Amino acid sequence: MDGTYGTRFHGPPPGTAAEQPDPRGAPVSRRDLLRLSAFGGAGFALGGIVDLPAARSAARELKLANITEFTTACNFCSCGCGMIAAVRDGKLIALEGDYDHIVNRGSLCVKGMSLYPTHTSPRRNQVPRYRAPGSDKWEEITWKDAAERVARKIKQVRDENWIATEKSGDQDVPVNRTDAMAFLGGAQNTNEECYLFQKAARLLGCVFVEHQARL
Repeated sequence: MDGTYGTRFHGPPPGTAAEQPDPRGAPVSRRDLLRLSAFGGAGFALGGIVDLPAARSAARELKLANITEFTTACNFCSCGCGMIAAVRDGKLIALEGDYDHIVNRGSLCVKGMSLYPTHTSPRRNQVPRYRAPGSDKWEEITWKDAAERVARKIKQVRDENWIATEKSGDQDVPVNRTDAMAFLGGAQNTNEECYLFQKAARLLGCVFVEHQARL
């Protein structure tokens, strides 16, 4: 009797040539046989009830059904790491690193990995808010109201601080600028977007144009 594995299969008497180690492996105990029989029977039963290839195919189809993927960039720092966003029915359901992107090759830092949880957080602010001067609370406003407020403020600041000419020696030289505003670009913007932003900044008369990567 073996106290650990139970009764072993009896082999040839000790001291004989047949006592050499079995090349087929270690002896199998009765407990091992019972365990293998139980697992094998359960596997055969499951295979008879469930069509495993069909189940795997259905799961794969369900996971990828009605999914639209598009590439984007992480907006935290100036590295510009590429990301792939998966959208179903207008809702973001997954966000992961882009393995084809030259910057990050699919990897993301802890900030980049937190983009999706931040997006789905119930505490995320999804509407514009306005706090009046001297007020201690924020009030929700519409997107239309927010855009109009920003446009009016930009025009007001630009008009009140417009510099049409500057002295250069004895002459007034046209400069057409304002020093009261600055324009800041971000790492998530594409080259095409940055081109348009640069145009907008120059049309507004901004001379302080910076980018997140330089800060």
